[in-house]
Amino acid sequence: MILKGKVVKGIGRARVFVNMMKDIFNQKTNMDLYSGTLNIKLNRPYELKPTDIIKAEEYGGKYNVQVQECTLLEHKAYIVRSEKNLKEESDYEKNIIEIVSDINFREKYKLKNEDKIEVWVHD
Repeated sequence: MILKGKVVKGIGRARVFVNMMKDIFNQKTNMDLYSGTLNIKLNRPYELKPTDIIKAEEYGGKYNVQVQECTLLEHKAYIVRSEKNLKEESDYEKNIIEIVSDINFREKYKLKNEDKIEVWVHD
């Protein structure tokens, strides 16, 4: 499945949580994460089909994190969504996805806000 959207600015808190999850994420996926996320606003809401769940107690957080493998610009990546964002106190609407990987997509591909982008999700 292909998700279509555009690059958007996040709220700036992901770096802390990504750093907290680095070790357990590496154990589960064998990927060393870059400390940040790429936020994409999709044309429609998206319900993740998690390939893994990182439990709050595994990384010292408050909420479990859903993880779904994807490909962005021919690079392996993962969509992550805190279970907080499945509840009413969500920081984001369900049409916003956060992508993590071992690279900084903005730097490597010169991405900027409003750039159109496609994400291939692995079902």
